[in-house]
This record gives sequence, structure tokens and C-alpha cells, in this order.
Amino acid sequence: MSNRFLKPCTAFALPSLLLTSGAVLAEYKFNFPEPVSPVTKEVFDLHMMTSAVALIIMVLVTIFFVYSIYKFRKSKNYEPDQEFHKGWFGTWSWALVPAIVLGIDLTIAGSASSTFDLIEDKTPADLTVKVTGSQWKWTYEYMEDDVKIVSTLLPKEEAGELYLRTVDNPLVLPTDRRVRFLHTATDVLHAWWVPAIAVKKDSIPGYINETWTIIEKEGNYHGQCAENCGTGHAFMPIQVNAIAGEEFDTWMSKQKEIKLAKMAEAASGKVWALDELMTKGEELYNKNCSACHKPDGSGIPPVFPPLKGSAIALGDVSKHLEVVIKGASGTAMAAWGNQLDDLELAAIITYERNAWENNTGDAVQPSDVKAAR
Repeated sequence: MSNRFLKPCTAFALPSLLLTSGAVLAEYKFNFPEPVSPVTKEVFDLHMMTSAVALIIMVLVTIFFVYSIYKFRKSKNYEPDQEFHKGWFGTWSWALVPAIVLGIDLTIAGSASSTFDLIEDKTPADLTVKVTGSQWKWTYEYMEDDVKIVSTLLPKEEAGELYLRTVDNPLVLPTDRRVRFLHTATDVLHAWWVPAIAVKKDSIPGYINETWTIIEKEGNYHGQCAENCGTGHAFMPIQVNAIAGEEFDTWMSKQKEIKLAKMAEAASGKVWALDELMTKGEELYNKNCSACHKPDGSGIPPVFPPLKGSAIALGDVSKHLEVVIKGASGTAMAAWGNQLDDLELAAIITYERNAWENNTGDAVQPSDVKAAR
């Protein structure tokens, strides 16, 4: 990482940073996080160069103005030069100054061009991860291994000082391997950004964007949705755990075993008891649904209606299944059919129909969900 512009820019940034909170200073110091991938190193160097150029220009212009104000102030009875425009400086400065500005712009553009080329490099990757943004969570799919992870905000009582920075299921990636990211969204615009390892890229419903990285250093890296995606925008952080390649292979093998076990459990044909579904459903509801409908089922009207005492939760089970599995057109209710398996959906729907004094007594089974898909 190049630090040739760090000191002058840090000196300039210090006064403004002193106005910010101590927590921000502790996390970001005086600059972006340390870049640990080829792309982010290039972006960081370009940022530092641009900041240094802007700092130099600001200093020179300030000196010029201060000198002019002091030298030619009215209290000295200075008489304006009415023939200034006919002198050498008055004649050629109109061409000289734009030429200097253009030269600076071209210098920056030359470095930026190579950075943009690197960002758009399409070299084949060792690993492809589909990143899907939703209100308000991230879903990661390892395309080669058919493994899916849903990542949501870790509650404050568990996260402690890292609240709003940590998640329950971080994205796990290997170091020294090329990783390709495919970005999309299920509802509104999101933007996946982890400054240390990858550039910001918009996640657009119905569209695929692409970025890549090679993480060169093990560690935990944090980011945030960089698009104002709604009332829960601040509550969908990103956490990436970068581990050694062999350790990643072991982790992936374990995830495949967990997936197979879950699939077998969901397809076992077991008739689940109401209390079993309620226990499982409460955990899944709090993880996937409470951001919109609140842990107590009160919702955030009018966008996210309450479930406590609602016509959906107390009405016909088939209608409830349809809304959860397929979503509700024209509303903020997303389709969960492709995000959760039959058992998980059955547990959530059972919980919604029996929590918060709804007490319908309905125990929705995985077979019911499968039939409703």
C-alpha cells in the first residue's frame, strides 16, 4: 500500500475529524481502512493522490487570496490597475490557468483509467459468490458449492461495542484466491461495500453487477450497505471473515454437511409438534422477519403491517402460506419461497399464527408448505 500522500492529507483532515465522535475516530483513524486486495490498494492510492492534489491547490489558492487581500487592501489606499488586462499576466493567465487545470485533470485521469481497467478485469475466478441484498439482510450463495448463507445484524446484547458492525453469519472467504461477486437484490436498491477488500457496487433487482477481489491478508473486515434502502438501512452491516485456503475448504465441507442434514430434516415427512415449531419459528422469525414486523408483531405501519391480531395471521392458512411464499404484489412483502426451506417456512408461519396472543392452535407442517409452493 502506498502512503506517499498520507501525511499531508492526514494533517488537513485532522481539524474536521476532531468534530466527529470518538467512536468514529477509533474505528477509522484518519482515513479509509487498510486495503488488503489489489483493487482496493489501487483505489486507495488514487484517493490519496486526488486528496493531495486538492490539498495543494487549496493551499496555493488560499495563499494567493490572503496575499492579495493584504497587499491590495483599501486601508493602504491602493488604486486598482485599470490596465491590468493589457499586461503579460493579465493576457496569458486566461490560457495558462486552464492549461494547468487540464494538466492536473489528465494526470489524475491517467491513474484513474488504469484503476478502472483493473476493477473491470474479467479474469476467471476460483470462487463465485452471489450477493443478494434484501430489506434488511444479505444472502450469500457459493455458486460452485450450492451453499447459501443468510447474514443479518447481530443483536446489541450479543454484539456489544461492535453493534451495527457485526452479523450472525459472516461471509467466509479464502485468502489468496480470486473471488468473483455477483450483485443483485430482491426488493429495492442496495449496495454491497467492504472498503478493505472490494469496491462499492449497486445491487439492483432483476439485474446482475459484478466485482472481484483477492484478499491478501487474513482477518475480519467490515462494511455496510451503501445505498439508502429504507428505514432499516443502518441495520444491514457486512462482515467478511478471510481465512487461509485450507481452512476455508474444511469450513465449506462442514457447510455442505449442515445443508444435507437440513434438507433431510425438512424432507423427512415428520409431523412436527406445535411446541417444536414454535421454538424453531421464534428463532427464525426474529432473524428474518422482526426487522419489518417487529419482535412483538406490531409492525411498522403503514409499510409493514402488524401481524399481531392481523387478518392474515388469524385467517385462512392457505392465504397465509401464499403471502409468505410468494410475497404480496404492490407491497413491501418479499417472496420467501426461494430463501427458506419447507421446514423453516412452516415454523415461521406457525409462530406467526400462535405468538402475541394470536393463539390459533395451527401447526403448519413442511408438507403444507411443499403443497402450497
